[in-house]
Formats: sequence, structure tokens, C-alpha cells
Amino acid sequence: MNELLLRELVPAVIGVLVRRGADFAAAEDAVQDALVEAVRVWPDDAPRDPKGWLVTVAWRKFLDSARADTSRRHREVRVEAEPVPGPVEGADDTLRLYFLCAHPSLTPASAVALTLRAVGGLTTRQIAQAYLVPEATMAQRISRAKRTVSGVRFNQPGDVATVLRVLYLVFNEGYSGDIDLAAEAIRLTRQLAARIKHEEVAGLLALMLLHHARRPARTTPDGRLVPLAEQDRGLWDTRMIAEGVDVLQAALARDRLGEFQAQAAIAALHADAQTAEETDWVQIVEWYDELVRLTGSPVARLNRAVAVGEADGPRAGLAALAELDPSLPRHTAAAAYLHERDGDPVTAARLYAEAARAAPSLPERDHLTRQAARLNARLRG
Repeated sequence: MNELLLRELVPAVIGVLVRRGADFAAAEDAVQDALVEAVRVWPDDAPRDPKGWLVTVAWRKFLDSARADTSRRHREVRVEAEPVPGPVEGADDTLRLYFLCAHPSLTPASAVALTLRAVGGLTTRQIAQAYLVPEATMAQRISRAKRTVSGVRFNQPGDVATVLRVLYLVFNEGYSGDIDLAAEAIRLTRQLAARIKHEEVAGLLALMLLHHARRPARTTPDGRLVPLAEQDRGLWDTRMIAEGVDVLQAALARDRLGEFQAQAAIAALHADAQTAEETDWVQIVEWYDELVRLTGSPVARLNRAVAVGEADGPRAGLAALAELDPSLPRHTAAAAYLHERDGDPVTAARLYAEAARAAPSLPERDHLTRQAARLNARLRG
């Protein structure tokens, strides 16, 4: 049984059923039933046309469900006659599902879960494991999302920016359970990039590849965070970096800059440096200027301040940081780092400890606590 093939076929099969008249929730349920049947049948009798087989079986499941629902609720359900089995039309149904799953009426968490289920082809159990929540909780979340988008039809182009935000949320969730969400996000973004020629889709794919290439060096075997400057760059995936750079350059050549391209350009400059000392911080600051111009993001301004501290010295970075809201996430950690670089370990140690108390994750809290302990030990010695 080729699980990856099944996952790749799921969005296309759901899309065929939706186009034939099924609403999204019913189509998704029917396809899940067909997948169960495939797991039972295919090992002994694999079909020559897997997609056609799934469409035929899922459509029958939908018709059975629709007829039962009609009898139960005494209302008509409009469906087409069952099609003759054969080659399935090749319309771009997966793209329709991307936009459906990123519908503006859905919360980000629901949009992510629905995308993983309908476009990614993951089971509810797999998604629940990835998010470290009970399967019943995830089932309820997906069920609510499906009800929200049931009956939605698309007569206008979808919002690419919303789709990309959902995919980026998937990527940033990291990984757990038996599904690596970062790798899954890259797979989904590759799918989207193959279906739509859009510079920001390419920019997001490049950004994901460039970040993912550094993943083996980001933590020690016991789970401790390793700052970028201290990472073993020999562990970076150079092939993935080269692919990310190629994708980015093709996107930038279209001369329609967007936020994901700007972020990818910053990641590419980090990846290009053989050592931390060789990093081109001046160019990085210039790209952060572009990112701030495009988004006005406070987080981008915070990261720019740290980059300024590298390019023009820690006091310039602290001056840039002083212009920002101190309640910004990681503001205190950035200030601690810049104060340490400016030769003020007392202030830096205090700020590292303060930042640790507000850290959003245990690995980050551990890292900041160790930074404070390191400086305090030096001061005592």
C-alpha cells in the first residue's frame, strides 16, 4: 500500500466529487470511506487507475449517503447520475480545495486542520498526534470547519495570501507524532507551486526549503536549542539550500516582491555564509527594510533591530530596539543579546532571566536560562 500516493490523490478526488455536486463535507466523508476500502482491497487487487478507482468508489459512497439522508430527512438531494467508470477528467481540483480550506470564515487552527485533512490526506488521528491533542478534539475541530464551508462555491479567484498564511502556519508548527508537519507543509507548498505560477507561492516554498535545510543543526541530541551563530554548518542540507536559492531567484526575477520572497532572501543570505562571521549583515538589514515596508510587521522591525546591531554595532541595534514596544515577544531576549555584545553582562544576565520567564516554549526557556546562568557564573568568577 502506497500511503504517499493515497495522500496525493485525496485532494483531487475530493475536488472531483465537489465539482459533480457534492458539498465539501459530504465529499470529504465519502473519500475517507473510499480510503478505508482501498486499504482493504488494494494489497490483493491493486487498480491500474488508482485515482479513477477512488473517484468511482467515493462517488458511490456519496450517493449511498445522500439517498439515506434523503429518506431520513424527507428532502431532495440533487446529485448527478453515477458516471461510467473510466479515466477521470484532469481539472485542477486540488487548487480549488486549497482556497476552500483557507476560507476567511475559518479560524487559523481550523483552516490548518482542514488543509491537512482534505489537501494533505492525513487522518484525524495523525493530525491530532501532530498537534498533541486528543483525537476526539481534533475530530470536532475538523467537523466544525467542514460545516462552515459546506455549500461554498467559488465564482471568483481565491485569496492566495490566505492560503499561504495557512501553509506557513502548518510549517511553523514543527513536528511530532508520526507526521512531520514541516515536511508536510513543504510537500503541500510544492503541490501549490506546481498548480499556480505565483511569485509569493515560490517565495514561500523557497523560505521553507531554506529554513528546513538548517533543521539538523538547530538542536543538540538532547533537545537543546543551538543559536544560528553556533550551528554546525556542515550539518546543513546544501542540496535543499541550492534548490531554495534557485526557486527564490526565479521568483525575484518576476519583479513583484512580496513578504515571503523578502524573508526567503534573508534566509538565503544566512545560508550563503560559510561561517557566522561571513554573514552579510548589511544586505540583511536592507532586506529587512523591504520587509518592514511591505508588512509594517513589529516582528520584522524587531528582527531588523538585531540585524542592525550586527551590521552597525550593538548600540545602533539597541537604539533601533528602543523605538519598539517592549511588550513585543522576544523583545527582552533581543535586548539581552545586544547588551551582552555591548559589554554589559550585568544587564544582559538580568534580561536573559526575565526573557526566560516569558519564553513561549520549554526549549527556548531552557536556552535563555542557560544564557543567564553563563553570564552570572562569569560575573561571580
